[in-house]
Amino acid sequence: EVQLVESGGGLVQAGGSLTLSCAATGITFDDYAIGWFRQAPGKEREGVSCINYDTRSPAYADSVKGRFTISSDDAKNTIYLQMNSLKSEDTAVYYCRYYNGRTSYWGQGTQVTVSS
Repeated sequence: EVQLVESGGGLVQAGGSLTLSCAATGITFDDYAIGWFRQAPGKEREGVSCINYDTRSPAYADSVKGRFTISSDDAKNTIYLQMNSLKSEDTAVYYCRYYNGRTSYWGQGTQVTVSS
């Protein structure tokens, strides 16, 4: 059974940093893609960053390039999202998603609130 558990969200001032973690069970970090999405109030869920395991290259939404960094610790089956220079528009619930080529699996989400 695939389980994704996010942690690390919280309240931070604009310009600050947070690191989110996603601990995964039931998957192996060598197939397809795993990454982060976010959903702000009244908005659709959007992709933030992901690691594609065919190329092992990270991808980022334009809105977070240069500020966010995705990484993985395969031994711990955990991915991270280092978020720097946070802005009020980064406020959202952040979700971890794993895609195995057929099905998407989602975590429960973690709230990130950036105060201006």
